[in-house]
Amino acid sequence: MSDTLPQLPSGWTAPEAFASFGSFTAPNKRAVEPVGPAFLAHARRTLHGRTWSEDEKIQAQENVIVADVVEEESEDEEGESEELLNHSARDWKTLDLYGALGLKRHRWRADEDKIRKAHRKSVLKHHPDKKAGQQDGFFKCIQKAFEILMDPTKRKQFDSVDSRADVLPPTKFNADNFIELWGPVFEAEGRFSRVQPVPKIGTMESPKEEVNKFYSFFYALDSWRTFEFLDEDVPDDTSNRDNKRYIEKKNFAARKKRKTEELARLRKLIDTAIASDPRIKLFKENEKAAKEKAKWDREADTRKAAEDAKKAAEEAAAAKEAEEKAAKEAKEGAKKNKEAAKNAKKKNKRTIRGSVKDVGYFGESSAAQIDAILSDVDALIEKFDDLELSEVAGKLAGVTDASTVKSVFTESATKHAIPAKFFA
Repeated sequence: MSDTLPQLPSGWTAPEAFASFGSFTAPNKRAVEPVGPAFLAHARRTLHGRTWSEDEKIQAQENVIVADVVEEESEDEEGESEELLNHSARDWKTLDLYGALGLKRHRWRADEDKIRKAHRKSVLKHHPDKKAGQQDGFFKCIQKAFEILMDPTKRKQFDSVDSRADVLPPTKFNADNFIELWGPVFEAEGRFSRVQPVPKIGTMESPKEEVNKFYSFFYALDSWRTFEFLDEDVPDDTSNRDNKRYIEKKNFAARKKRKTEELARLRKLIDTAIASDPRIKLFKENEKAAKEKAKWDREADTRKAAEDAKKAAEEAAAAKEAEEKAAKEAKEGAKKNKEAAKNAKKKNKRTIRGSVKDVGYFGESSAAQIDAILSDVDALIEKFDDLELSEVAGKLAGVTDASTVKSVFTESATKHAIPAKFFA
């Protein structure tokens, strides 16, 4: 970078409004490196001596080639293994037909159009003319695979025994990954169903009706699966008809046995899934809770009657206890009152009897006279009821005047018509 400004052109003059308001700062030197796609494109064009149009055309062609390679690799998956390439065409029954055409990933899902495209690509790749000096065994395998897979009947026979398409049930799982691990298993089993589409396993939120419908479908699976592909080959010649019939009979029995084993295997798989399905467990818990609630609701009246009866019995027992307690207290109170009344009566009698003693028996001094006075007092006391006895005792209590005492006795004797000469 230059640290001085360029010279002005000769003949240049500043306009009238032109004026300088400042000056340039001192320049700094910095290291600058070109980067980015634009620089790389520029470097590529410079390196190869291309023009803009030539470089764009070549880049477009390379992008198409890369896309084709990616498509082929995704279609061929991992490519053919050494074992597959060396497979004998005569042993075609053990051949991976889909693998021979590069359809290991698609298998029974591949349609006829995909099979044709895969066959055409495999032929171009493995044609004997392109591999001079090599045997054409694998090319024959390709042709045999195409022949079988394009025949609907023969393809079904092969798909029936294609164990490479099977998905084994998981051995370890929990409520969080049950759907994720068991879904592919039932999807693989559903490929044999004559009824399509096959119901999905659903989600953890699927209702009970949907889950039951799913398992019921597989319990009653209408399977087209056969096992003819595993039959022992029957000789074409008819020279020995008995041997031919024997082989056919043997094949029929073997197919029937495999069909029975297959049905038992599928039933066991479904039972295992149901026993492990956390949704089934949740449905059972909800049903149990609903039944208990319904039972609780049904027994509400009986339970209320029992509770009412228990409460009434408790109240009756409490009332009886209270009544017995009250009766006991009343009895004890009456007894105490009786004792108190008896004691009060005795006290009142003593007060009445003692009143004549306190006043000197009204001046009488002989024993006979004193006995007569006391006899009259006792006779009078016998006529008194408790109330009158208390009143008379109250009148005589603490009285020391003989005339007053005699007056009280005289009044009582007159009231009860008792002749008492000492009170007159």
